[in-house]
Amino acid sequence: MLLSACGRNKKVDVSNIPVHIDIARFDHDFDDMRRKPMYEQAQFLQKKYGLFYQDYIERILQAGSTRDTGYFKTLRIIFGNADYAALKNEVDSVYPNLNLQSEQLTDAFRRVKYYFPKIKIPEVYAYFSGFRAQTTLGDTYYGIGLDQFLGANSKFYPAIIEAFPHYISRRFTPDNIAPRVMEGFIREDMFQEPEEDKSLLTQMVYNGKIMYMMDQVLPDMPDSLKIGYTPQQLKWCEDFKGQVWAYFLGENLLYETDNQKISKYINEAPFTPGLGEHNESAPKLGVWTGWQIVRQYMERHPEITLPQLMANNDAQKILNESRYKPK
Repeated sequence: MLLSACGRNKKVDVSNIPVHIDIARFDHDFDDMRRKPMYEQAQFLQKKYGLFYQDYIERILQAGSTRDTGYFKTLRIIFGNADYAALKNEVDSVYPNLNLQSEQLTDAFRRVKYYFPKIKIPEVYAYFSGFRAQTTLGDTYYGIGLDQFLGANSKFYPAIIEAFPHYISRRFTPDNIAPRVMEGFIREDMFQEPEEDKSLLTQMVYNGKIMYMMDQVLPDMPDSLKIGYTPQQLKWCEDFKGQVWAYFLGENLLYETDNQKISKYINEAPFTPGLGEHNESAPKLGVWTGWQIVRQYMERHPEITLPQLMANNDAQKILNESRYKPK
């Protein structure tokens, strides 16, 4: 097991790859609109942040169109709200700087560039949205909503529990920034899920490939952070992986295409219904199992490169050649 883990997380030297991520503090520049002449600051933001400024105003804040200055009225209302001031103070307290996150993303995007030299690396911006968008991806940028990474015990999260129950908000922590950015970029920008085949097996292997690529670009990141598990949930998967696989086979679920029947094995949830006692099972068992299938497939085929793996949409072949049979 130790040898397999070492092989899976073999680190490549990316120190000479010319990629540097410096997370721009859009939240600070945006707050300057509160003190400076609003029109002049808006022009500055449009020039510095390009399309992101328009997307932020129109899609995230939903304050109006940037084609005229009518939205300034909405911004003045936002800036005058006590909740805005409280949230800004909390964000500034938790994030006096983003040096650690910039270093983590620099290393991760260098690894992306190592495996996929032609990929375009986005600009990365930090903002806060009033809990409307944790991350956002555009043609040239990736945005991070700092208000949804304040720490699991943030005083703000109990008030938004209907939108973000605890099993989700417990991951609103600083150490989740790098894995959530990289997962979103890999899923949405690089390898979107094919639409044609929606069997559980296909979804398992697709998600397994995403997670395996995260192994490669975040080699020092704990598995629990990559998949969003608690340590206890990760241990549950390891302890019961044989029973989980037997359940998928026994219930004839691998080739099931009814989304109502299989979504509970892929989507976010506090646990997986029907598996484990006292609701102790881990969620997203299809994702975790697909991850193990892909890992075992790549361990058996060291000649296959990461780009070749990500281009391979034959889930059945990957399963067959992985010889996945956990006990």
